[in-house]
Parts: sequence; C-alpha cells; structure tokens
Amino acid sequence: MDIIILGVLLHFIGGFASGSFYIPYKKVRGWAWESYWITGGLVSWLIVPLIAAQLTVPGWADILRQAAPSTLAWTYLFGVLWGIGGLTFGLTMRYLGLSLGMSLIMGLTSALGALMPPLYRDLFTDDSTGTLSAMCTNLGGQCVLIGVAVSLVGIALCGRAGFIKEREVPDSTKFQSVSEFALGKGLLVAVISGVLSASFSYGITAGRPLAAAAVEHGANSLFQNNVTFMVIMWGGLTTNGLWCLWLNWRNKTFHNYRDRSTPLLANYLLVACAGTLWFLQFFFYGMGESRLHNDASSWVLHMSFIIIVSNAWGLYFKEWQGTSKATKGLLLAGILVILAAITLVGYGNYLS
Repeated sequence: MDIIILGVLLHFIGGFASGSFYIPYKKVRGWAWESYWITGGLVSWLIVPLIAAQLTVPGWADILRQAAPSTLAWTYLFGVLWGIGGLTFGLTMRYLGLSLGMSLIMGLTSALGALMPPLYRDLFTDDSTGTLSAMCTNLGGQCVLIGVAVSLVGIALCGRAGFIKEREVPDSTKFQSVSEFALGKGLLVAVISGVLSASFSYGITAGRPLAAAAVEHGANSLFQNNVTFMVIMWGGLTTNGLWCLWLNWRNKTFHNYRDRSTPLLANYLLVACAGTLWFLQFFFYGMGESRLHNDASSWVLHMSFIIIVSNAWGLYFKEWQGTSKATKGLLLAGILVILAAITLVGYGNYLS
C-alpha cells in the first residue's frame, strides 16, 4: 500500500509540473512565440534530460551504444510524433489558455493512449490478447471503451463551454487572460495535439529494453526510464526545432535571442524554468510508473492530475472571468466527466 501511495504522490508531482510549466512562458516579454518555445525546448528536451541521465543512470552512454537499432528507431520515431503533439500543445495554450486547452488535450490523449495499442494489435499482429476485439468481450476492456466514449462527452462539454465563452466575454477581457485567443484555431490544434501526444506513452513502451538495461547497469528502478526519455526527447526536439527555426526565418525573429531592448536575462531564466518544469513532469511520471507497474493506469492518473492542476491555474489567472455561472458550470461538468472517464479507463486497465 505504501508503494501505491508513493506512486500516486509521484504522479501528482509530475502532474503539477505539467499543469504549471506554461506559466513562466506567460511572463516572457518582447519575444515571438517560436523564440521562447524552442529556447525552453532546448532546456527540456536536451539539457535537463542529459543531466538527469548523468546523475541517475550509470553508463547511460554505453546503454545507448549497445541498444538494438530498432529499439532506438521506434523510440525516436514516437518521440518525433510526440514532438508534433508538443508543438501543437504550445499553440493550444497560446490560443485557448490553460483550462480549456489542457482539458481538451488531456482528455483526447488519455482516451487514445488506452485505445490505440489494442487497435494496432487487432489489425497488424497475430496476438489474440489485448486486442480491441478482445476488449469488447471482457469487463476490463468494456470499462476502457466506455471510458473512452465518456471522455468524448466531456471534451464536447468543454468545447461547448469554449464556444459560449467566446460569445459572452468581451474582447478586452478575453485577450487580457489569453492574448491570442482564437477558438477555431485552438480547437484544431488541440485535436492534433491530443492525438499525437499519446505517442509519448508508446515511446516508453518501445524503450523498455533501455529501461531494463539501465537497471542492469546499476540504476535505481525509480530512474529506469531516464535513458528512454532522452531518446524520446531527441525526437521532440527534432520536430519542434525545425518548425520554430522556420518560423524564426519566416517572421524575422532571430534577433529575439540577442535583442537588448527586451529583458534578456529575465526571458532566458523564465524559459529555463518553463523547460525544466516541462521535463520534470516525465521525470516524476517515470518514477511513479516504476512503483505502480501499470503503464496504462499510470498514464491516465497522470492525465487526471494535469487536468486538475491546469484548471486550478486557469481559474487563478481569471481565464473565465466575465462568463456566466452556467458557462462555468458547463466547463466544470466537462472536467468532471473527463476525470470520470479517466477513472473508468484506469479501472478497466486494472481489471484487465
């Protein structure tokens, strides 16, 4: 029981980091979005994962050199896909804000993270266990499928609240909390982000041999995923780096990095803080998963805490100021439905 409590606590810390990481970005002044996103990304996808591996996994470089090319390739590929999800995640925060954006993305990611692996096994493998058709015939699988359907209802409620918010709130208030609020763009990128962000979970699964090698090299099992995280993060850095550098070129914003008319030191410290928080969500996620020994349940638990924390911050920053009680109630109902769906998905995986 103590191990389970520790695992839940670690997931809460990771969820808090994820739900909070975008706050320092809101304080950056005078930089284009692409400039602060990729600068923070260098911290979260390159520097901090390297430091974490260096401190916690003896011989991490040897583990990578000796790993099977297929393991590295699949882990990196899922990182690339997750990177696209992370890129559109940043755009979602930019257009929708913390509460609505996080709720939509996390609901989709949780549902797809549970549904896609069994669908893949059904279509492309000869494995008769853990498939979508098998899920339909047992109680655990049926709970997962019901949870996925319920999550879509919650997402629809949150989206409906967003549409009403756009009508109710005057532009002066709307753009005060989310300076570039755009519901149409935000919903589109939220769907893309939610679909592809689940690839991080697939990357952890593909990198299982790296985690096993880390333990064999003497790493504490709490930190067994830190080498895997490095490879996934490299994939994320690839997609985000290419996109942001292209935006720098198109928008002529390369000067941001040395523009002394902006608070350069403060901006760099803020993006470093944001990038560190971004990585810490997975650092603590990896530790929590190592104690619960159930990747699917860990994933949905992580999503739950992110939704709770991000919406608490959204209320704190008054993103829904000026909306009616009915609209706030609709948003709250959507969030509660998503949390109920995540609980169903987690319980279904536990039964399975």
